[in-house]
Amino acid sequence: MDLKLVSIFFCIVILLHSSKITFADHSTNQNDLETYIVQLELPDDFVLSDSKDSYLWHQSFLPKTSANSDLSSRIIYSYRHVFNGFAAMLSSDEVKMMETQPGFVSARPQRVLQLHTTHSPSFLGLHQNVGLWNASNSGKGVIIGLLDSGINPNHPSFNDHGMPPPPAKWKGKCEFNYKACNNKLIGARNLVKTAESPLDGDGHGTHTSSTGAGNFVGGANLLGNANGTAVGIAPRAHVAMYRVCDKDGCPEVFILAGFDAAIEDGVDVISASVGATALPPYAETMAIGAYRAIEKGIFVTCSAGNSGPFSSTVENGSPWILTVGASSTDRKISAVAVLGNGSEYEGESAFQSTNMSRKLLPLIDGGDCESLAIIDVRGKIVLCAAVGSLSGIEKGEEVKKAGGAAMILKNEEEQGYTTFATIHVLPATHVSYLDGLKIINYITSTSTPVATISFKGTRIGDKHAPVVASFSSRGPYTVSQGILKPDIIGPGVNILAAWIKPPAGVIPSATSTFNIISGTSMSCPHLAGVAALLKSAHPDWSPAAIKSAIMTTADLVNLGNNPIQDEKLNPADLLSIGSGHVNPSKANDPGLVYDIQPQDYVPYLCGLNYTDQQVSSIVNKKVHCTLSIAEAELNYPSFSIDLGSSAQTYTRTVTNVGEANSTYTVEVIGVEGVALSIKPSILKFSALNQKLSYEVTFKRSTSTDSSQGYIKWSSAKYSVRSPISIFKLH
Repeated sequence: MDLKLVSIFFCIVILLHSSKITFADHSTNQNDLETYIVQLELPDDFVLSDSKDSYLWHQSFLPKTSANSDLSSRIIYSYRHVFNGFAAMLSSDEVKMMETQPGFVSARPQRVLQLHTTHSPSFLGLHQNVGLWNASNSGKGVIIGLLDSGINPNHPSFNDHGMPPPPAKWKGKCEFNYKACNNKLIGARNLVKTAESPLDGDGHGTHTSSTGAGNFVGGANLLGNANGTAVGIAPRAHVAMYRVCDKDGCPEVFILAGFDAAIEDGVDVISASVGATALPPYAETMAIGAYRAIEKGIFVTCSAGNSGPFSSTVENGSPWILTVGASSTDRKISAVAVLGNGSEYEGESAFQSTNMSRKLLPLIDGGDCESLAIIDVRGKIVLCAAVGSLSGIEKGEEVKKAGGAAMILKNEEEQGYTTFATIHVLPATHVSYLDGLKIINYITSTSTPVATISFKGTRIGDKHAPVVASFSSRGPYTVSQGILKPDIIGPGVNILAAWIKPPAGVIPSATSTFNIISGTSMSCPHLAGVAALLKSAHPDWSPAAIKSAIMTTADLVNLGNNPIQDEKLNPADLLSIGSGHVNPSKANDPGLVYDIQPQDYVPYLCGLNYTDQQVSSIVNKKVHCTLSIAEAELNYPSFSIDLGSSAQTYTRTVTNVGEANSTYTVEVIGVEGVALSIKPSILKFSALNQKLSYEVTFKRSTSTDSSQGYIKWSSAKYSVRSPISIFKLH
């Protein structure tokens, strides 16, 4: 044993003795144990030379009990990169005894987080051999790591045709017990203790992986719909899967292990479509793991959550994370409800029935369709409300079981116009809330209501797109309202991507292993793919620079050249769209970026009145909060201002990544009821990577509580836009 290791063991002995805790006689009922995440900090002058030393030190905090003297069986994971600490099975009494040991920081029970295409690349303006795909070599050389439910390595989306070998820096593993990885899927690790391999158990991870970086697959479709060549956003990027979810969700200990492994392996981008109710970052797994990743230069994108359209529901909102909401694309898989009075209402269904009679059938209102025993629905089309405990497919099963001929699924008010193309078990269509009301009015207006459903197949060109999805979580970000969240929206409704096996009702074939699903889980890997393209095109850009480029170039108008709308087709506000809808091609050449270095987040965190220890636990180093800044002073690409009666002034610094010699002038758009003063109003650059700063002073001119708008810096070539959300808490 070398001298360094001897000194470590000596220190461990001293620590245990100095704590004055005796574990030898302490016994624990194994039924009282639960999983705790324990965070530690090394005492001064205490050095760990390798992972074995780290594990031994972590082990020294565990109690030796008569019930279980095998310390190693109590530790689930020993972490090195996300923070210094471990996850272990402990009782609350054991945690209390551990608290007095030198080096102990915190221990908390883990939470279980939940998991939140042929057309979306072209919808985003990505085309082969031109534009951003050409400029970035389609993401060549970039590694996207996904924290998800696993992957189906045999899916054609993960073929490695045209793929180079992984970069020399790659240190990852392929933990399948057969040759499953290749130059596309370069790594697959299983961090879930209850699973045997990284093999996808439910399809989610396979879907997100192929969305972000799937290779080209011709003839992809679902029941013949959305037919075309399936491809991910960054088709030449490498994929590394980190399985962190089991059938019950995604336990924090596995997520932290996934971050730890991804950082060690050398990924460039992390995509995590998981989340839970927002907590302060010192108590949030995603925030801690993501901070350690961006510190290593790794870009992190996370889903905003599926709790919309209700306010204050956004998750994964720490400012070092790109927080992604969901929007629709211009593709619909059309199924039209045709009523006896001649009215037609377009909905969607992935099951396009070929034997639906054109004959008008009796139409009946079945309520929520969760109990049809007292209603005679035989041979009828049944109108079902999209409420209650059953999914749309399950409601269709109830209708079919009761003898119904078809179903019209109608939204409730909060769901608005967001409809889903689902594989129903009988002829069906999913219509909007307002169209559902019109159908109800028709039913009540006549003694013999009748209808049929006309299936129209795939339709491209919805001028309302992109529309914010009803389920997409909204701001404000309750943990830190001075940061506008979500940051961006991207395609997340009815996304066709790879799947583990043919979905129910689909005839197995070589191209049937695709599925259409929706969620911010789907929009998140779209942005991971965009980040991979930008990383390939601009390898010197920091994660914050990439994030800024995405945000300041986002679109604010839809295909009809009108303002982007929410689920009710009203103009969407900033708390639902953030900076707008991602425009990858514009993001590749943004002109100016708002850069942030990892250490810049420390005064921001101190400004949130967190303790030194809480801030230290996030950044994994000792911090003394001698310097703090207001949330809105962080050099963020957007503004969220709690504005009272007094004027407030904040500074921003932009970096020139456009043309060396360029002049930008400022313009204020909107922000009614607030006077903005910007100094200077002109920024003149003479070199690339030159930095210039400006100050913005906000002062209320009316008593309006809230206001929204933009600051736009424009040159002859570029337009750099930052959204502004003004609110009043007091």
